[in-house]
Amino acid sequence: MNEEELKKISEEIKNCNKCPLYKSRKNAVPGEGDFKSGIMLIGEAPGFNEDLQGRPFVGRAGKLLEEFLKSVGKRREEVFITNVVKCRPPNNRQPEENEIKICTSLYLDRQIEIIKPKLIVCLGNISASYIFKKFGLRFESMNKQHGKVFSISNLYIKTKIVATYHPAAILRNPNLMNLAKADWEIIKEEMEKL
Repeated sequence: MNEEELKKISEEIKNCNKCPLYKSRKNAVPGEGDFKSGIMLIGEAPGFNEDLQGRPFVGRAGKLLEEFLKSVGKRREEVFITNVVKCRPPNNRQPEENEIKICTSLYLDRQIEIIKPKLIVCLGNISASYIFKKFGLRFESMNKQHGKVFSISNLYIKTKIVATYHPAAILRNPNLMNLAKADWEIIKEEMEKL
């Protein structure tokens, strides 16, 4: 049942025209991976390579993400990877508030509801900001809150949330690498508890 529901959402995303981003995209990027793993990685928005291939995290940032996953004993196929916004914003700009609002209410929230992840890894500020707010947490900044584990339990979901730096941010600022590696050690510990 869940697989069918996710496929249905995926088709909706590929045909979506609910916000202006669809006009400039080549491919929408619904997300992929093992939705039964209980692990969801959520980034910001597709970039150039993702837009070409219709897959999340396939460019340089994706290679770095795969290295982080390897460091915690996982392959990308073993987790579910998606983004807050499913279409590439023009010139790789950040998604705007209305684009985030439309895309999350139509797609990401439903994906989370179906997958019911036991661990959500927020990759970057946009993801962390949205996910924290969704679950009633206050996101101050990545510098203050990266690598911290937040436990959420309500009627719908019991999950843990960890925010870490977006791989693209690390590529732009290699000084973040050691902080990110430490975060992924914490993420590994959480994955081992699942």
